[in-house]
Amino acid sequence: MARTGNKNIQAKLVLLGDMGTGKTSLVLRFVKGQFYDFQESTIGAAFFTQVLSLNEATIKFDIWDTAGQERYHSLAPMYYRGAAAAVVVYDITSMDSFERAKKWVQELQRQGNPNLLMILVANKADLETKREVENEKGEQYAKENGLLFFETSAKTAQNVNELFYEIAKNLAKACPSRPGGIKLHRRSQERGRRLFCCSG
Repeated sequence: MARTGNKNIQAKLVLLGDMGTGKTSLVLRFVKGQFYDFQESTIGAAFFTQVLSLNEATIKFDIWDTAGQERYHSLAPMYYRGAAAAVVVYDITSMDSFERAKKWVQELQRQGNPNLLMILVANKADLETKREVENEKGEQYAKENGLLFFETSAKTAQNVNELFYEIAKNLAKACPSRPGGIKLHRRSQERGRRLFCCSG
């Protein structure tokens, strides 16, 4: 009986945002516990996996860390299609990156999976003295658009694990525990795959 509470969920997660906002640094901090002061720009996209165990479920994240340069923008739908969660990252020291993050949110609202869990992340909280985007501004925008909001620092690890645990908890809640428990058949199984799994 106890096993029904511990679901195994495979979840595709995508990180989007401007170049230099710290997407790769957030992923490396979460997956490997590492941080590099100089992180090379991602070309196309990078792929990582990480497993989180909660009381109610075990979540295996398939993480797509997308390139922030404009020239890769047209590839983005390939990565967020079928994603269970999207983390939209901006840099608190750059108002431009915040404006760009809003555009990503709008694009996901238009074209993303309708059940997509969206998280707005204000990164580089360690650079408080250079802050251009007030915490309240990000929080307000997130609230108005139904997004989760976190202020993080990949450098100091502030809120990084909390961010991914919150995503995992939300996905565990949203995961289809339809009548019949873990006996997923035919259509519901396919639907679950489309929402939470990386095709491949």
